[in-house]
Amino acid sequence: MKKAVWLAVVLLMLTTTSAVAAEVITVKIGYVDLLKALNESESGKKAKTDLEFMIKTKQSTIDEKGKAIEKAKAELEKQSSVLSPDARKTKEEEMERMLRDYQRLVADSQNEVKKKEGELTSDILKELRAIVQKIGEEEGYTLILESAEGQILYAKKEADLTEVVIKKFNESRAKSKK
Repeated sequence: MKKAVWLAVVLLMLTTTSAVAAEVITVKIGYVDLLKALNESESGKKAKTDLEFMIKTKQSTIDEKGKAIEKAKAELEKQSSVLSPDARKTKEEEMERMLRDYQRLVADSQNEVKKKEGELTSDILKELRAIVQKIGEEEGYTLILESAEGQILYAKKEADLTEVVIKKFNESRAKSKK
């Protein structure tokens, strides 16, 4: 809500002519969906593929550990009636250790995936923002907004610069690889 009020004030200030100012201010506004640009750019697609591969690898390791725990649990249940109290206690402690290791593995894997996602996307987003700024300066935009879900309620399709940003980003990445 605060963003909407702030945006309305900025737009009002930009479009209002002052009695002091003799010239009329021309306002040119555009918007970019950075998430779409990230996901649809060549580098973004590669980052997504790399991340999905990492997730599958981590998930298979987690699944193996989970199956080992289930197997150990089933064995403990089968043997519980024939085990001595000391042996049962030792097996239960081993099961608890396995569960803690499993939980730690899951948490560590989630943290690694989050960190890798940040590494893969932060540079791309930084470059996308630089391209947006360059477009704004070169094409005389007064304001370029980020089209986050639900933030822009209406805008003409012509004001959407997302495809232009994706194209320029892919071109700049292709040039830097040569």
